Amino acid sequence: MKKSYTIKLLTLLLICLYSFTAVYGDEPVRRTKSGIIIIGRGKNVRALDTFTGKAENGVMYAEAANRYQEMFGDSIHIYCMPIPIAIAFYCPEKAKEWTSDIRGAVDNIFAHLQESVVRVNLFDTLSAHTEEPIYSRTDHHWAPLGAYYAAKEFARVAGVPFADLSTYDTDTVHQYVGTMYKFSKDIAVKNAPEDFVYYIPRNVTYNTESIRYQVGKNNTILKETPSEDNRFFYEYEDGNNQAYLTFMHGDLNTTTVKTSTKNGRRLLILKDSFGNALPGYLFHSFEEIYVIDCRYFNKNIVQYINDRHVTDMLFANNISHAHNIATSTAYINYLTQ
Repeated sequence: MKKSYTIKLLTLLLICLYSFTAVYGDEPVRRTKSGIIIIGRGKNVRALDTFTGKAENGVMYAEAANRYQEMFGDSIHIYCMPIPIAIAFYCPEKAKEWTSDIRGAVDNIFAHLQESVVRVNLFDTLSAHTEEPIYSRTDHHWAPLGAYYAAKEFARVAGVPFADLSTYDTDTVHQYVGTMYKFSKDIAVKNAPEDFVYYIPRNVTYNTESIRYQVGKNNTILKETPSEDNRFFYEYEDGNNQAYLTFMHGDLNTTTVKTSTKNGRRLLILKDSFGNALPGYLFHSFEEIYVIDCRYFNKNIVQYINDRHVTDMLFANNISHAHNIATSTAYINYLTQ
């Protein structure tokens, strides 16, 4: 009886394992209990977030951008740049049933934007570089190199100067394992560390100022104070899993960067954490850059923009955040709070 029970249990476990595993060529593809897709073996393992956004939520995001266009009219250039997550480019055929179509979701957002809102489509831009490390394998963010190509495309569309990557200094955090090990609990991710390579601009001076937030439940802001440490780039030792905080030390701040570029262009970036990697590539492009996270801002944004004479505004959210009702609601609330 005991032996029979053991056999049944093993059979059940095998069935469960099979139901969450596919094969892409000779590479394993599996889905963890938390829904993370794991592909590849050894040092090349990649962990992927799935996308499950609803079309109507994408419409809400477009409508939020439209509201800003209606509010500011011709006085500000409004840009919408939904950022694809890694699964848009690295999803094996066998795993496509586990995620929704991201290109279609971006097209849906663009279809509902007013004509005067400028679309920044990253699909062709990033598709041309998928053989390069443009997305982290062990983290849910893109890699700094992916953000570089996105910033380059945005600068082209916005008609501002842009410095080639060859003019930047390079720094590297070795043995980096990002958020996807925590999310997946999959030991293969932990055993496949990567290099976190980021780029620091040369031939431009800049000054960074930040308001830091202390938050409570539901991201309620409890306290805000001027930061005493106003670096834009923060250094992390090899093996530190917080390396993506290199940029502005993360999300819990509103940041101002004033550069030596004197062209009268002042950019406001409305973003989630994906957007943190963008401003550092735009110091040659804009005289001033203001960075607001979609979760941590408690002022009237109309007054904020008018006081700073903003000329350009970029909606830069990853596609999942763009389909989160809380994101669109926050942007609309900023107009009246």
